[in-house]
Amino acid sequence: MSKPSPAKYRTTNWRNYNAALKARGSLLIWLDPAMQWYAPACGKPGRQPTFSNAAIQFCLSIKVLFGLALRQAIGLVESLIKLAGLNWQEPDYSTLSRRQKRLTVQIPARRSTAGLHLLIDSTGIQFLGEGEWKRKKYGAEYRRQWRKVHLGIDAETLEIRAIEVTGNGIGDAPVLPDLLGQIPAEEDIASVCTDGAYDTKECHRAIAERGAEAIIPVRKNGRAWKVNQAGAAVRNEALRAMRRLGPAIWKRWSGYHRRSLVEAKMWCFKLLGERVKARTFERQVAELQIRAALLNRFTQLGTPQTVRVA
Repeated sequence: MSKPSPAKYRTTNWRNYNAALKARGSLLIWLDPAMQWYAPACGKPGRQPTFSNAAIQFCLSIKVLFGLALRQAIGLVESLIKLAGLNWQEPDYSTLSRRQKRLTVQIPARRSTAGLHLLIDSTGIQFLGEGEWKRKKYGAEYRRQWRKVHLGIDAETLEIRAIEVTGNGIGDAPVLPDLLGQIPAEEDIASVCTDGAYDTKECHRAIAERGAEAIIPVRKNGRAWKVNQAGAAVRNEALRAMRRLGPAIWKRWSGYHRRSLVEAKMWCFKLLGERVKARTFERQVAELQIRAALLNRFTQLGTPQTVRVA
C-alpha cells in the first residue's frame, strides 16, 4: 500500500502576514515614546531607582533580540533614543545587570474569551558557567547541565501564556501546576494538552481543579485509576479509548496533534539563541522570560491563516 501524499495548504492572508514579517525588523515597535522611562518615587527609605522596570526591560529586550553584550546593548539603546529625539538618559551596564536579577518581566498576551486551549511542553537551553567549563575540562563523561524551559501556549493565538525555568534535574510533571497557576483564576481553561510525561495523578488533579479537560496519552501499560480521584474519570476514558481504538485514532479524535504547535514555538524560542548569556540563575530566568515577551510581540503583529487545498 502506497503512502498517501502529504496535504497542501494555502495562506489566505499573505499580504497582511508579509507586512507583519517586515514589521518584525522595525525598531519602532520596541521604542514607545509614551513609555514611563524614569521610575516614580516609591516612598521607601534609601536610594530610589532611576529607571522604571519598563525601561530596563526595553534595554534587555534589545540585548536579547540582537544577541549583544551589555555594553553594546547600551550603545544601541543610546543611539535609538537620539534618533527618536527623546531627552532620556540611558542606564549604564552595571545598573542593567543589577536590575536584571530582580526584574519582573511583563509578557504581553491576549486573554481567551471562549475557553483557553493550553498546549504545554518543555525544552533544554544551554548556558555558560561551571557546567560547561567542567565538561570541557573533564570530558564528555562529566554530566552536563542546562536550563529547562517549560512553556504553555494558547492554541488559538499561539501566544505564550505561561513559562517556568528550572534546572535539568526537575521533571516535566511537577511544573504543570505552576504553569496553570500563571493563568488568571477568572479565565476559563477548556483543555490542557501535553505528552505522556504528564500522565500523573498530580497533573490530572491540577487540571481537574481548573475545570479543564486533560488531553494526555496514557503511559504504556497504564492501568485505570480509582474514580474517587480528581481527574480519574477523564483519564480512564482516554485509557479505554486508546485500548479499543488504538493510540493513533485516539490522538486524531482528541485533537492531541495540536501539540505540534508548542513544538514549533520551541523552535522559534531557540532561534533567539541556543544558549543564555547570563551567568546566574535569576538573570537567566529574566533573559528567557524576555524571549517569551519578544515572541508574543512578534505573534501579535500577525500570523498566517492557512486552509487545506488538497
